[in-house]
Amino acid sequence: MAETSGIPIHYVCTMGEAKELCRSYAEAWVSNCGCREGNPAGCRQSRSDVCLMFSADQNASGSGKRRIGRDELDELLREAEKTKLVARPFRTEDRKGTDGVCFCCSDCCGYFLNPEEVCDKGRHIETTDLDTCLHCGICVEACHFGARSMQQAKLAVDRTKCYGCGRCVAPCPQECIAMEKR
Repeated sequence: MAETSGIPIHYVCTMGEAKELCRSYAEAWVSNCGCREGNPAGCRQSRSDVCLMFSADQNASGSGKRRIGRDELDELLREAEKTKLVARPFRTEDRKGTDGVCFCCSDCCGYFLNPEEVCDKGRHIETTDLDTCLHCGICVEACHFGARSMQQAKLAVDRTKCYGCGRCVAPCPQECIAMEKR
């Protein structure tokens, strides 16, 4: 998407931050994801209606825009977390607020498939206690950004690639990964 005043429209946040953004809304609007609709094979990771808007006048990237209440909004957030989607809020036109949240996957979302797509890193960054780490590699599979890899049977972390989504935290059996302010 186009940039205004050098600030990208999208940024990454943790699922906790996405829940906080949504907390004050009794209703919202949801539409199908344009990326998922554009994938001939369909999305293997989640349902299609995962583009969340905070006002009725927002343009949707896909079809089927509809109003949802608080219960359905909470269910969407639970499902996004369960299916391991990345919360990628989008800013207002003036870039001073947030208009909604795209919930992205690595299966068909253009954001992950096109490295040229511009997106701000989140306010948080991973921190891993490598002394406690079992080097099992489970967190490597959780990271869509390539910040985690296995090298000679040891976990290697490239924090410069961490976008701050927090997807690596929950699957860690040693609980040695946390998010801290960037």
